[in-house]
Amino acid sequence: MEKKKPIVAFFDIEVSPLKISAWKTWEADSLRVEEEWYILSFAVKLGDSATKVYSLNQFDSEKELVKKLWEYFDKANILVGHNSDRFDVKKSNARFMFHGLTPPSPYKTIDTLKVARKYFAFTSNRLDALGEYLGVGRKVKHEGMDLWFSCMKGDEKAFSRMRKYNKGDVDLLYAVYNKLKPYMVNHPSLTIYEEIDGCPVCASSNLQRRGFGATKTGKHRRFHCQDCGAWSKGKNIKTEVEIVN
Repeated sequence: MEKKKPIVAFFDIEVSPLKISAWKTWEADSLRVEEEWYILSFAVKLGDSATKVYSLNQFDSEKELVKKLWEYFDKANILVGHNSDRFDVKKSNARFMFHGLTPPSPYKTIDTLKVARKYFAFTSNRLDALGEYLGVGRKVKHEGMDLWFSCMKGDEKAFSRMRKYNKGDVDLLYAVYNKLKPYMVNHPSLTIYEEIDGCPVCASSNLQRRGFGATKTGKHRRFHCQDCGAWSKGKNIKTEVEIVN
């Protein structure tokens, strides 16, 4: 029987700003929302495959673009993004609901921003800064918010630059994730999906036994992955505890 491979999707979305009415420039409170935000583009990378990018100008409507994004959510077992739990996942869900789509099939998430904050004390947890610090690259440079405004006007060349920028973010995300993942103690186990014994972080069978770990009721073998560097533990081995009065 062929082993089921978990689908890990690395993704990033780009959205338009709100169009609002206000009394003054830079005023914090808007008088009225003239036009809701919407998705301009998204990029996605399934495992080690090439990154794919989709933008609004390639579809007849935003609904069709959102449906394509929903298909990737529905397919994935694990979604990986940067600040994605607070932004990308929630924004995507908002557009799924707006366009009448039902919830995609259940998935787990890994937010590399949360990982960076939890396990490290980097000077900056921005994706660009992490990429530079870890020596895996930088974000694609662009002209700033004018790129978003040009895309909102339907500028084809602007959309081309947006896709390049969006793809760069996902490629950088993938590289940063691979640097951080050995430290992710609560990384969703990939071996559960594949139903094999191996590293729960990368599913490699190249494990080295490295002694035992102890709990209050027993002990377990410790394993060190020789591919990704993550530590894992085997099943609990019960021990007899002598009670001394």
